[in-house]
Amino acid sequence: STDLTSTVGYDSIIQHLNDGRKNCKEFEDFLKERAIIEEKYGKELINLSKKKPCGQTELNTLKRSLDVFKQQIDNVGQGHIQLAQTLREEAKKMEDFREKQKLHRKKIELIMEAIHKNRNLQYKKTMEVRQMCCCFLPYGLTRALLYFSSLSHFWQLFLKLAQTKSALEDSDRSYQQSVTTLEKIREEWQKEHIKACEFFETQECERINYFRNALWLHVNQLSQDCVQNDEKYEEIRRSLELCSIEKDIDFFVNLRKTGSLAPAPVVYENYYNTQRNATPVRSPVPVPISRRGPLPTPTSAPGEPDYATVDGYSLI
Repeated sequence: STDLTSTVGYDSIIQHLNDGRKNCKEFEDFLKERAIIEEKYGKELINLSKKKPCGQTELNTLKRSLDVFKQQIDNVGQGHIQLAQTLREEAKKMEDFREKQKLHRKKIELIMEAIHKNRNLQYKKTMEVRQMCCCFLPYGLTRALLYFSSLSHFWQLFLKLAQTKSALEDSDRSYQQSVTTLEKIREEWQKEHIKACEFFETQECERINYFRNALWLHVNQLSQDCVQNDEKYEEIRRSLELCSIEKDIDFFVNLRKTGSLAPAPVVYENYYNTQRNATPVRSPVPVPISRRGPLPTPTSAPGEPDYATVDGYSLI
């Protein structure tokens, strides 16, 4: 600014730096809130997998698949809790970076405040001396001449004029010294102002770069969490591919079977007329129970998704 005492430009820079610090704080708070959500979600998943029954009476291969399912859901919950801890660590790093910049910038701001104060005081003093000289020179001499012209003694007039001239010379010297001092202060202020601006620019570049990298890292962490979760879900799919309907049916039959022969028919015995010797009905030879044919292969009904296979599945 052309106004030597103006701090409009400097104030704009400080305001922008404070806004940048505020933006870092907002992202830091965002990470903390996301960490709370992730931790709560992870704990809920773990409680769900441990406390909620899910096919607890199933047998054999399907039971193993359900066990893998619950275990992987538990692992997903643990992953979200770990992600919450990671987000808190990133938020702490952002806080440390923000406070570090604030501490470094405070030193520069204190220097600039002191030099602004010294500059303004010297400028005010210089303007006061200048005003005094400008007003005193024409007014003081004229008044002195009019005042002393009425005196009868010439030497008194001469003495007063000499004193007035001496006072004017002293004021002029003081004014020159003030201007010289102000110029030195102005040069020092300008030098420090440039250094401060360069420092602030460097800090702003560091802040933008750090903020951008932090946001990039955050997105990568979320992507990595999704990939890890999908790997856990893939374990469930592999387990389900090992689930055999035929094996589970055979397992249940072998576990619960009570024999291989059907009960014999009930034979009629005549207890009413013992004189009649009816030819007893011979019991047929028990026929072993034969197993039914092979079970049909389950297929997807219209509108249902097809079963995924490992070979045909991709994480991408």
